[in-house]
Amino acid sequence: MKIYDDKHIKNVAFVGAHGSGKTTLAETMLFEAGLLNRRGTIEAKNTVSDFTDIEKERQTSIFATPLHTEWRNYKINIIDTPGLDDFIGEIVSAMRVSETALVVINGQHGAEVGTEIIWNYIGRFHRPTVFVINQIDHEGAKFDEAFNSIVELAGKNVIKIQFPHKMPDGRQAIIDVLKMKMYIFGPEGGKPEKHEIPEEHKEMAEMLHNELVEKAAENDEELMELFFDKGTLNEDEMKKGIKKGMLNLELFPVFVVSALNDMGSGRLMGFIDNVTPSALDMPAEQSLEEEIIEPKVDAAPSLFVFKTKYEPNVGKITYFKVKSGEVKTGDKLVNGRTGELENLGQLYIINGKQRESVEKLVAGDIGAVIKLKNTETSDTLHHPDHKITFKPIQFPAPRIRKVVRASNKNEEEKLQDALKKIHSQDPTVIVTYDKEMKQQILSCQGELHLAIVDWILQKEYGIKAEFDQPRISYRETIQRAASSSYRHKKQSGGAGQFGEVHLKIEPYYEGMPDPDSFPVRGKEEEDLPWGGKLVFINSIVGGVIDARYLPSIKKGILEVMEAGPLTKSPVRDVRVIVYDGKMHPVDSNDISFKIAGANAFKQAFLDANPKLLEPIQEVTVKMPEEMMGNVMTDLQGRRAIIMGMETAGKYQKINARVPLAEMYRYSTSLRSLTQGRGTFTSEFYGYELVPQNIQEELIKQNKKDEE
Repeated sequence: MKIYDDKHIKNVAFVGAHGSGKTTLAETMLFEAGLLNRRGTIEAKNTVSDFTDIEKERQTSIFATPLHTEWRNYKINIIDTPGLDDFIGEIVSAMRVSETALVVINGQHGAEVGTEIIWNYIGRFHRPTVFVINQIDHEGAKFDEAFNSIVELAGKNVIKIQFPHKMPDGRQAIIDVLKMKMYIFGPEGGKPEKHEIPEEHKEMAEMLHNELVEKAAENDEELMELFFDKGTLNEDEMKKGIKKGMLNLELFPVFVVSALNDMGSGRLMGFIDNVTPSALDMPAEQSLEEEIIEPKVDAAPSLFVFKTKYEPNVGKITYFKVKSGEVKTGDKLVNGRTGELENLGQLYIINGKQRESVEKLVAGDIGAVIKLKNTETSDTLHHPDHKITFKPIQFPAPRIRKVVRASNKNEEEKLQDALKKIHSQDPTVIVTYDKEMKQQILSCQGELHLAIVDWILQKEYGIKAEFDQPRISYRETIQRAASSSYRHKKQSGGAGQFGEVHLKIEPYYEGMPDPDSFPVRGKEEEDLPWGGKLVFINSIVGGVIDARYLPSIKKGILEVMEAGPLTKSPVRDVRVIVYDGKMHPVDSNDISFKIAGANAFKQAFLDANPKLLEPIQEVTVKMPEEMMGNVMTDLQGRRAIIMGMETAGKYQKINARVPLAEMYRYSTSLRSLTQGRGTFTSEFYGYELVPQNIQEELIKQNKKDEE
């Protein structure tokens, strides 16, 4: 394999809606470049990209797959990504290491729901973008409608480089307004015939060519002066201006292809070679150490891990991009997160499951290494003498939560190991253990994502798992003051037990003044592990309870607060004033006052208008304006409080506070309500009172569970 320099390496993420033809286009490019003798197809389950068993079974991309091709002295690294937003983590990681996003559009359907969602992520990464309208030779293709849908998506800076033309004899042609040539393809595609643009399309081609010249000139002062002097630009000058426009995110070129029938892929690869930016053209990245890291070959070596994969009979494969310098087989680099030294035993370039050994990789290139011990996705490996840590990938927050357990209890440990590997491979799958509710929670992007996790557990790890609705972590508190006393007295032959406690409890709030009716002889404020506070005040006068027993009283109260009297949920935000009691010179001890304190608190709590609190999520929903009414109605049915609404481009945003108990399966409902065009984010806001009718149901359910 030839080693390319940093100027001749291009990294492109293929993104687009499900079924747009990304995998087929990648396959065609590899074939056109001579890396394949025969093109595979999705239906035949033999493409280079979708090579895993689950992708073959479902006939869709699920993982981002690194590939590479070589075209006219350039190396093009392609990352073929899934088109379904349940696998958005794969798209995000691919975008992180690619200089260009190549958005594939289905010529029959135009920019679809999946395209809209992906476009929002492209905006976050500020990536230069090329749009490719696929299936132009399909009888159902509607080029003008597809192009207009791209303009609606990305704005007025979308500009045609090509448009399709059907010849009188039925052959497919592509008219290129950058080169001002027409390419005519035979039924098998491949290398086209070059012709002059026919008279019937000449006026349109010249108009588009002039638009392209002006757009290219707008992005460079020197080109603008040339344009004013000559009235036009030559092809090289236009390419320079197009690249500048793409880098400024002010020009989005549109190409046309038939990926299935190998039409236009060579011209597209030529444009990627000559126009789309390389790593050297992009803004330099700042490390977490606040050092500007430029992708230069003569710099200290560093690489960024963007993907981890586990393959049968191979083990762990780590995919990376060289960010600076060059890395060689056998290099020892330090992991910036762990400080551990990692040995790069053998370097590979990748085409799906095929790996080709190379001696070195230079800045800007993408490669892989196997069997790194302590390195995960988002880690940086750097030279031992030059610490560099790149900002980790910001993966989207999960949208659904499920309790997960092994069907066979003896396989719990095996399940933990499998889930750890699945998270390593896909960081949007998050596994946590809720100590309070004693349940293991698996969080991911949607129901389809969960189905894939289940498939992997069964087929790759031989584990049958069960998934259930998570229990909700409620809290208990009080709404008014109450007093109580309790005497604990026990005789058992020898020394007995005696302790009597009188106390008052009150709802606590931040900044609460000290009580007027009791002396404050001691005050402790305790931040509770489950949130909220216990304020414990000693108001004992005359030594009726020895000070040494007060910690035991507090301990008894805390034990009750860990599992409250209503539903065994933790109690929060209570002030306790111990103001009286009795003790015995022989029988009083710590256990007596612990029991007395616990029972006095429990009685007072039940008299203090106890209330349940439920966790509330801060939810932001984004959807097309015409779907806002349905989304609003659904939210109100989930006991949401609407906090505000705002416009976000073509979309509307609803900000609401929604009880966590009502968020179960919301991702699926929103997808149904908005035909897949709605998205949402959710994060914990705080605790609020549960409505009385729901509180009564929860208390009844708790009693049933206890019985």
